[in-house]
Amino acid sequence: MKARHRRFAWIGAGLAALGVAVALVLNAFQSNLVFFFTPSQVIAKEAPQARPFRIGGLVEAGSLKRDPNSLTVQFRVTDTAQTIPVTYTGLLPDLFKEGKGVVAQGSLGADGAFHATEVLAKHDENYMPPEAAQAIEQARKRSAMTLPSMQETRQ
Repeated sequence: MKARHRRFAWIGAGLAALGVAVALVLNAFQSNLVFFFTPSQVIAKEAPQARPFRIGGLVEAGSLKRDPNSLTVQFRVTDTAQTIPVTYTGLLPDLFKEGKGVVAQGSLGADGAFHATEVLAKHDENYMPPEAAQAIEQARKRSAMTLPSMQETRQ
């Protein structure tokens, strides 16, 4: 084999190894991606059905129910337009309260409830995850726009 052919073989092998490394990194990155959705987006079926994702919003007041025989809790997450029931087994963060911001990671069950594997609560009195705050504001704007049109149809 000529030196020129050997050099091309080494360059080709190097490019192939680089391609395999990039493919492995991108595959690992894609499998670890977790997207954020609001209850309105989940009800509109924009959330993935077979993959874990995060849902965020406010814990609906009066919705927290604890199972006295286990660590299972049920509560509802709302973006003021739509509400999703959430089931979680484990210890809730100390800052978890009704009416406050929450982000839960898990997947949507066949029963329509969100089965959380992790629950994150706000950090301080004014904190809410930016995605959740933006989603709640958008839901309020949408409900404010639809409210007058519903009242007009009644009159």
